[in-house]
Amino acid sequence: LEIETPVLHSQSGGAEAKPFETYHNSMDMDLTLRIATELHLKRLIIGGFERVYELGRIFRNEGISTRHNPEFTSIELYQAYADYDDMMDLTEHLVCTIADEVCGGLTIPYGDHTVSLQRPWRRVTMHDIVKEQIPDFDFDVNNPDSLPQAIEAASKAGVPGVGDLKSVGDVLNVCFEELCEPKLIQPTFVIDYPVEVSPLAKPHRSKAGLVERFELFAVGREHANSFSELTDPVDQRVRFEAQAAKRAAGDEEACDVDEDFLQALEQGMPPTGGLGIGIDRLVMLLTNAPSIRDVIAFP
Repeated sequence: LEIETPVLHSQSGGAEAKPFETYHNSMDMDLTLRIATELHLKRLIIGGFERVYELGRIFRNEGISTRHNPEFTSIELYQAYADYDDMMDLTEHLVCTIADEVCGGLTIPYGDHTVSLQRPWRRVTMHDIVKEQIPDFDFDVNNPDSLPQAIEAASKAGVPGVGDLKSVGDVLNVCFEELCEPKLIQPTFVIDYPVEVSPLAKPHRSKAGLVERFELFAVGREHANSFSELTDPVDQRVRFEAQAAKRAAGDEEACDVDEDFLQALEQGMPPTGGLGIGIDRLVMLLTNAPSIRDVIAFP
């Protein structure tokens, strides 16, 4: 079921991003433009709509680059009684079906590369792919005593800005972004992220300290993000409070505690898989466009 959710929010949430801020004169209220549609769509899952999606505009008050525009189009979808494995299968099906219709096949050119969209796509954990670049990065995300060694290993590998990080999970994530992401040319699902960088994802069913999350990468950039959604309101409150502490410490991309969403979650949310795909970046991939400005009529 396609649903339209509000563009104006009383509180930003659903992603780590700096919002645009505005003001409602009649209501005497500060508002933000949405940075994601996630929290409203998940309210609909709680309300009994078992499959919902929205294709719409998202606004983030961040930098501009060949991969980023302050307003962009995304699709977010949520399916009850599904998990991130189901979302990987769905992502492959969606992208391959579109590519076959638009490009006439599943082998497409992008810049100097030839990209094969033939299924199945590679699935690799964040830990394993970082170890491909830093073979001795074998630190337990649940052991804070290994943080100094993790920082040292990352620094020796040339990863900048790790000295002030507070957890092994944060170090692991930065190592991935700096060393691995640009090298992922063929479609790859990077799975099982640290809980520190995934405040809305369900804890992994067998790996403590990790969550059931994937991101899809191709031609060196992210194209999709997905979770087995967090359904525990107690755990969600703890994660929101951790985000609020980061915001109070000066992190403009962190979110606050969303009491309205927590109240909805307390009513009971079924196991749910969620998926977000950046439409502009997908169009870039399918049309061999080097910049996001090439696929937006008025960037």
